[in-house]
Amino acid sequence: QVQLVESGGGLVQPGGSLRLSCAASGSDFSSNRMTWQRQAPGQQREWVASIRSDGTTDYADSVKGRFTISRDNAKNMVYLQMNSLKAEDTAVYYCHVRVYWGQGTQVTVSS
Repeated sequence: QVQLVESGGGLVQPGGSLRLSCAASGSDFSSNRMTWQRQAPGQQREWVASIRSDGTTDYADSVKGRFTISRDNAKNMVYLQMNSLKAEDTAVYYCHVRVYWGQGTQVTVSS
């Protein structure tokens, strides 16, 4: 059974940092592109960042230069390092690969 479990969310002040983790199990995802998406209250889910099997990355313009996606294929993990957080980054963050989604982790940026 495939599972994606996100962790690392929380409450942080503007300008702060968080590191999200996604633990994948039940299949080998090393050859798949993995993504982070987010959904703010009342908003549609939006793509944040992707990492391909070869390690190449893409970012939404809104997070470029502040967020870094990485992966550890040996551990079936994907990470999202988020720096210089802004209030508009507040959302539930989801890990996504193939047709699978995690349950999400809440990130709240507020003073």
